[in-house]
Amino acid sequence: MEGNRGSSQRCDLLQKIREFTRAIVQDLSIGRSPIVLIDRFRIHCTNPHANCCCSSVLPNGKEILTLQRENHVHRLDVLLRVLLIVQQLLQENRHGSKRDIYYMHPSVFSEQSVVDRAINDICILMQCSRHNLNVVSVGNGLVMGWIRFLEGGRKFDCINRPNTAHPIPVQVEEVKDIVSVADYILVVEKESVFERLANDQFCNANRCIVITGRGYPDIPTRRFLRLLIEKLCLPTYCLVDCDPYGFDILTTYRFGSMQMAYDAKQLRCPEVCWLGVFPSDSEKYCLPQQCFLPLTAEDKKKAEAMLNRCYLQREVPRWRLELELMLQRGVKFEIEALSVHSLSFLSKEYITSKIQGRSPVK
Repeated sequence: MEGNRGSSQRCDLLQKIREFTRAIVQDLSIGRSPIVLIDRFRIHCTNPHANCCCSSVLPNGKEILTLQRENHVHRLDVLLRVLLIVQQLLQENRHGSKRDIYYMHPSVFSEQSVVDRAINDICILMQCSRHNLNVVSVGNGLVMGWIRFLEGGRKFDCINRPNTAHPIPVQVEEVKDIVSVADYILVVEKESVFERLANDQFCNANRCIVITGRGYPDIPTRRFLRLLIEKLCLPTYCLVDCDPYGFDILTTYRFGSMQMAYDAKQLRCPEVCWLGVFPSDSEKYCLPQQCFLPLTAEDKKKAEAMLNRCYLQREVPRWRLELELMLQRGVKFEIEALSVHSLSFLSKEYITSKIQGRSPVK
């Protein structure tokens, strides 16, 4: 059944590609400049008090590409070249990475971001997600804990060794037969914290699933988390550094990213609660001054820009208050600063007390 559905989706996409390219060829054949309309999406605006509809899945305006504008000629050239590669991948039912695509025409594409933009444009034009194009990301995410699942015929059995890291599957659409006896999902920002929990045998004492995107999460990690939340209906907590970049990673999990705003509905996880670390934790857990670093000018600029995101005021005002407190104090600190009390303080005291005391910020 799933194979038939995938085949049908490929056929539909190939038909859309043929219709798109046929329209361009017809325009050129009669000497008319093709016009390509690309919907534009956003997950937030910069007016925290606006009565906006940024959380809507509807587009927010259109971008018009035409050969009559010199700066659009190269972009359309790139878009059509990438579309041709995507068509070939779909016809042959093969997968390729963004990097593979870049190296097929490096002199034309010039840099990876040019290919990334073209792929996003194609997804919008074809009204699909990136994985539907058979374009895959190089996976960075890791998972451990009380979960078992299949992916493309391979069995991932984390339950037998719950503190052993497994790579998050790249082709999340092939994940099935998910089994879990976990009580919650814990997302941690960094691999170093993930390893700390593994070394402390955290999942032996706590029936949970632990995930890390190793920094800013890639698409497979976000899709995998979205899938687990949908299938298992478990409370989900996120643990990030107390700095503007950790906060931005937190919001990426919950609200999505502006770059992938067109696909936010498939990637965002509105169920995510902020477990820590909070600016206010510095006093609550008596962290010494040596644990703090001053916010840089870049940190302050990033935090001030994030304060203007409309969804903070509208949906998570307590998050916004913590970010304001970070700016007021002018300092930041890492999750690992909690180790000032003991090496295992994070796994044996902080996380469990936060969850049991119902202190995560929604």
